[in-house]
Amino acid sequence: MHTWVVLLRGINVGGNNILPMKELKALCDGLGFQDVQTYIQSGNCVFRSDLPDAITVSSRLEEAIEERFGFRPAVLAMSEGDLVAAIATNPYPDGDAKCVQLFFLFEPAMAPDLPALQELKAPSEQFELTDKVFYLHAPDGVGRSKLVAKVDKFLPVEKTARNLRTALKLQEMAGTASK
Repeated sequence: MHTWVVLLRGINVGGNNILPMKELKALCDGLGFQDVQTYIQSGNCVFRSDLPDAITVSSRLEEAIEERFGFRPAVLAMSEGDLVAAIATNPYPDGDAKCVQLFFLFEPAMAPDLPALQELKAPSEQFELTDKVFYLHAPDGVGRSKLVAKVDKFLPVEKTARNLRTALKLQEMAGTASK
């Protein structure tokens, strides 16, 4: 049995793609996932399953959400170990957990324009890109960041962001689920 951490992209934002976490949990239970837990309304879920890989988990959940709710969000599934590794390699461990963003990449970024991102960042901001995560430390706040506003243009790969506080909570939940 594997422990999966699942991040849904673009739900419950601006009144669009509404998916209450209680209904997401019930959907996951109905798919046979075990020990299902959700966290806040932005689409975070942890569960155990016999499904063999992240792609199968993601596609199964995407299809079920589309069938039940009429829209198909992008779903990123990762193993507990992948989340632990993403947190462990965070280059800004001393930053305020609300101000460190982890943009989890659905695939490696093939053509990132890092010089353009460097131009956009505020003097207080720092970032680092790996194959799986774009890390951003924005101590003045993510909502004020010009880099965040343009990240999709210059880092053209599907991604979903969570702050470090949320990532740490999901790691805690995954650790509980795997026991």
